[in-house]
Amino acid sequence: MPKPPLKVAILGGSGYTGAELLRLLLGHPRVKVTAVTSERSAGADVSALFLHLRNTGLKFELLDLNVLTKKADVFFLCLPHKTSQETAAFLHAAGKKVIDLSADYRIKDPGVYRQWYNTPHLFPSLLKKAVYGLPEIYRDKIKKASITANPGCYPTSAVLGLAPVIGKNFVDPDSIIIDSKSGTSGAGRSPVQPFMFCEVNESVKAYAVSSHRHTPEIEQELSSISGKSIRIIFTPHLMPMDRGILSTIYVRLRKNISLPKVQGLYRDFYRDEPFVRVLENGVYPATKAVRGSNFCDLSVFLNNRGAGGQTLIIVSAIDNLLKGASGAAVQNMNIMYGFDETAGLLTSPPFP
Repeated sequence: MPKPPLKVAILGGSGYTGAELLRLLLGHPRVKVTAVTSERSAGADVSALFLHLRNTGLKFELLDLNVLTKKADVFFLCLPHKTSQETAAFLHAAGKKVIDLSADYRIKDPGVYRQWYNTPHLFPSLLKKAVYGLPEIYRDKIKKASITANPGCYPTSAVLGLAPVIGKNFVDPDSIIIDSKSGTSGAGRSPVQPFMFCEVNESVKAYAVSSHRHTPEIEQELSSISGKSIRIIFTPHLMPMDRGILSTIYVRLRKNISLPKVQGLYRDFYRDEPFVRVLENGVYPATKAVRGSNFCDLSVFLNNRGAGGQTLIIVSAIDNLLKGASGAAVQNMNIMYGFDETAGLLTSPPFP
């Protein structure tokens, strides 16, 4: 007899990542969505907020953990930071598995977390148990995780771009510059003036220069992969588009290397990865090519004209709501429960 479906709940389901999670999970062959919460929209049918998600039979409900723990086995947290801290701790104590899409369990050093998020981490012992949910690097740990900290969108694009070479002795780890451009959905669904149509349309601007909260997350993961303490220069930009991230990454090389050799390193590193595509020579990643998918597209280039030697230029493209958030969360769930890693991610209902 077939196994019963895994019961899943989405906490904080009225935002963009919650909607994408619901869309993906409704098309997943091994799960059943049993609860979706929203404080503002409690009692409303899901389709009242998301017209493309009709006939789900689901209504938003309040975040009552005593009720919700009886409804699901695994919980996706699309909640603000600090709220996720406490919610994850409650669910963990109740024996539930958690995939947290906030930043609360990504930063391993509670002091660094407090510095960048202006609030203390109340559960440092639980923070040590959480696994950083980047499958291409931590798949074996994710398999055993009870709390998976879903990566941020910018860190996903940057770390996947640099992982194959960051530990190589021909790379200067003190020279990393990351220039990233994101669609406005990365700022969430709240009607905040800087992200309104008339503010972003036909305009591009940098923001949070040298102060974006994803900076320590990128540095933490690059340091972990390379075995060296790494600091980066990271500048995000807001683009007049709904979704997508394009990151252009610059790193100086200590000694010359051929482009075919660098490309070979990337192809070997990601050879067995279902959602990373290393593009052919001269092909440029584009956000439109990954829109609505869980893919990360990568290309590498060499600049030989610098006075100080070669510069490696890496270009990565992801959908910030999929590989940068909800798609990665489903991928992590698949790994945690031993499902086909691509389940629910290659075919799913349409997105708006």
